Amino acid sequence: MIAPQTKPISFEEFMEWYPDEGDRYELIEGVIVEMLPTGSHEDIAGFLVAELNLEIRRQNLPYSIPKNCLLKPLAPRSGYLPDVAVINREYLKNELLWQKSSVIQDAQTVPLIIEVVSTNWRDDYGHKFVEYEAMGIAEYWIVDYRALGAVRYIGKPKQPTVTICKLVEGEYQMEKFVQGEILQSQVFPELELATDNIFQVANL
Repeated sequence: MIAPQTKPISFEEFMEWYPDEGDRYELIEGVIVEMLPTGSHEDIAGFLVAELNLEIRRQNLPYSIPKNCLLKPLAPRSGYLPDVAVINREYLKNELLWQKSSVIQDAQTVPLIIEVVSTNWRDDYGHKFVEYEAMGIAEYWIVDYRALGAVRYIGKPKQPTVTICKLVEGEYQMEKFVQGEILQSQVFPELELATDNIFQVANL
């Protein structure tokens, strides 16, 4: 349980407060938010980690996917805990907070971030979209398996959608993938992953 906040806090204050074990939290514009994922949410995140790890091993890439990784965006009062973060281990030597706190600050260290949409979908399509773009994260997937996002994001009629945002000249270009389609990734160009395989995980 989070004690009521009387004022926004900084990322540094958030790190000092963060418990060593137990529940997971994010900092959004100075406000501590407890992460309460559902079973389906965790199943999909786990499935994506497994699929990407297979591709990483197949191509012998210098990537890894940590269980927990706190991302420090440019916004001074925010800190995000992505559902999936692909880390380029070649750049970890430049991350001064990695060894102590598993904190990533440099976009080149994390070429791909995935958020599995929950009831707080506005954060995934709003705050995180803006901050990941501003940081220069090369690719950002929004996996909206329950079609919770607004029509302006996933279209009408609303349906399960994976939105892949690719950084082009400093701005995200968004491409939507619905049922029956194969994802197109620039970070994993040889990946053959169908949306149906992702969405079916939630129905098992």
